[in-house]
Amino acid sequence: MKNMENMESFWEEVKGQIKKQLPDHSYRMWIDPVELMEYDSHSVQLAIPNNYYLNRLKNNYVPILKKELSKLGYDENVEIKFAIQSHKKSRSCEKDGVSGSYPAVPLVAKRPVQMKLPGINRFNNGRLLKKGFTFNDFVVGDNSNFAYSASLSLAQGRMGGSSILYLLANTGLGKSHLSQAVGHHIISNNQSSRVYYVTAEDFTNEMISSIRNNTIDRFKEKYREKCDVLILEDIHFLAGKNATQKELALTLDYLLDTEKKIIFSGCELPDDIPKLNEQLRSRLNLGLITKIDKPDFTTRVKILKKKSKEFGYNIPNHVTDYIAQELCDDVRQLESGLYGVAAKGHLLGYNIDIELAKSVLANMTNAKKRITIESIKKLICTEFSVSEQEIVSDSRKQRIVRPRQVAIYLSRRYTDHSIKKIGSCFNKYHATAIYSINAVEKEIKQKGVLSEQINYLSKKIETGKL
Repeated sequence: MKNMENMESFWEEVKGQIKKQLPDHSYRMWIDPVELMEYDSHSVQLAIPNNYYLNRLKNNYVPILKKELSKLGYDENVEIKFAIQSHKKSRSCEKDGVSGSYPAVPLVAKRPVQMKLPGINRFNNGRLLKKGFTFNDFVVGDNSNFAYSASLSLAQGRMGGSSILYLLANTGLGKSHLSQAVGHHIISNNQSSRVYYVTAEDFTNEMISSIRNNTIDRFKEKYREKCDVLILEDIHFLAGKNATQKELALTLDYLLDTEKKIIFSGCELPDDIPKLNEQLRSRLNLGLITKIDKPDFTTRVKILKKKSKEFGYNIPNHVTDYIAQELCDDVRQLESGLYGVAAKGHLLGYNIDIELAKSVLANMTNAKKRITIESIKKLICTEFSVSEQEIVSDSRKQRIVRPRQVAIYLSRRYTDHSIKKIGSCFNKYHATAIYSINAVEKEIKQKGVLSEQINYLSKKIETGKL
């Protein structure tokens, strides 16, 4: 264990450097509350308040932490460990009789009670199912009632003879939750342990790898003979990938012949996915297609109350109603708003009231109103030093193609427009827009230069600096 004074000096130096790089509100919310527990020459262990911090730091701030640690002599692959360190509540969560508002809420996440799922710890057929993505944890509303009922019926084997379900929804509306809930239900009820959960990109990469390593027969056997339930996400990723489409179509034939369960999810209807061969398209259309829409006000309130209870936030009803009224795009936006209100109250010691909620949500709603395809286009042209005429041209020069792809990706991420509409704004076909989005997503996962550029541009967009 290091000397306490040296530890504090070391950590303050790291945080001081990070503070120079981040917007003030981001630093105060995500970095300042993090405490140093111990460190040695190979690793650093940090204390964080709850699971929200764990996910946020891992997804957004670990590269920055490693960069600053490397300046202090650490290897670039230094191991950063996180430990959730709960603190006792320093304030009462009861209503203040004088001000009529609620004191700031300590951000101590209550660990939700999880149903024990036999075999889930040994799950290795693709990606891990998320523990909280069960039917019990899904908030059902008018927007998702049909999709929920269809998913549950498929899991229970009561879907009227059909064994294929296609969940259609935009990002953040719950299609991943429901598709994984089917897997959880089947495993927990001992119906089968051979549940394969993969994305279309995973399936493609695995097939390519098996061809290169001369193990294609093992790949075919895995999906055709050793799979009882196939959960395949982001089906639109297969646009234009002919070899993968043919293999998947044949695999589906094997699974259908043996009455296996298949769940697809995507942002586009099968008929709207470009460059999809007719064999695969027809099989996707065999199943029951269910759409999840944006949640209505009542459902948004139910979601917020469930999340508040899950994470131990004592948010007054009128504040919950205000958040539900202002944020109406998707579940992730709701969660972000809820956490932002609770976090600001705790970190700055403010009361949880309407004024606090307004100050937090103002940045989110105002930024959203300013975000348009045209504003994103202007931002990209400025940052990449290209003209608006060039970015919508037919040029295939790399200095034009890359900014165009980034602009299309960000337009899809930050606006509600369809891919067809986004493509037309750049004088490109629907298929070209999907290709651009897939190309950017693939490079982001490689954590290279483009990933850093996207993070930089996303911060500008989210903070309204368009």
